[in-house]
Amino acid sequence: MSVEFRNFDQVLQTAKELPCVPVAVIDADEQHVLEGACEAAGAGYIDPVLIGDEGVIRGLLDGMTCAGKFRIIHAPGDQAMAEKGVELVEKHEVSALMKGHIHTDQFLHPILSHHLQGNKRISHLFLVDLKTYPKLLFITDAAINISPDLNAKMAIAQNGIDMARVMGIEEPKVAALSAVEVVNPAIPSTIDAACLAKMSERGQITGGIIDGPLAFDNAISAGSAGVKGIKSRVAGDVDILLVPDLVSGNILGKDLEYLAGGRLAGFVMGTKVPIVLTSRADPVEARVVSCAVASIMSSRMSGQVSRIPALKAI
Repeated sequence: MSVEFRNFDQVLQTAKELPCVPVAVIDADEQHVLEGACEAAGAGYIDPVLIGDEGVIRGLLDGMTCAGKFRIIHAPGDQAMAEKGVELVEKHEVSALMKGHIHTDQFLHPILSHHLQGNKRISHLFLVDLKTYPKLLFITDAAINISPDLNAKMAIAQNGIDMARVMGIEEPKVAALSAVEVVNPAIPSTIDAACLAKMSERGQITGGIIDGPLAFDNAISAGSAGVKGIKSRVAGDVDILLVPDLVSGNILGKDLEYLAGGRLAGFVMGTKVPIVLTSRADPVEARVVSCAVASIMSSRMSGQVSRIPALKAI
């Protein structure tokens, strides 16, 4: 059975014992991006290839303390940077991609056009470590699919379940969120949520348990669910919050980060290699943790599950 990670400290501890992953950092010519890459490299999580304006990158590195010397590839302009990163993946020179200061749409364009997504729909996923919740919480989709229909939500849910299983959760519990916990034809997200729950029961979505519609409070709190008379295997023990649309997911993730002190990591799911996607405003810690998760993802995706050591209590 895979190790289940309950918090980011366990993730960081485990990633230190795995081989570092060669990662192309797209648009690396920004202070926070380079600090994150340097710290992640110093911890042994990644071996970064820095792509961007070589002069700016070297100038920034001169003012920083970094462990080791990094390969730098000069690429003028966002499109050239993103294309070069995908090219390195296709040449097997790197095993993962990391978004730097580039805009998300420009970062993703060559990934889609070069078929790094394989045969799956891509989606975004936040991992959140909260002191007020007993395990890692996943939020999807908060950055890619703007207003997903039912078919898109099915793919997003499956991607989230697959990621949670990579992170050691044997049977992830998914809450399909809406504003209320009953089906209301006037609120389309409640209909989608109910359909997703039934699709899960019928095996159209595999590997996890989906319940919905659930409001945020009764998804997170068994007490809240009990007061409302909701009987659910998911409520109060949820792993994945499947949000109705990008706006609600983005607001939820950033609320948890800025108001609740959550630590976040961000990824693109449905691709052939791990892809780190954090906000351009995210702190260095978010980039470092994301790199550690990418190391674990890479090991498990390449079939090296046996190399994941047992966890110590943290």
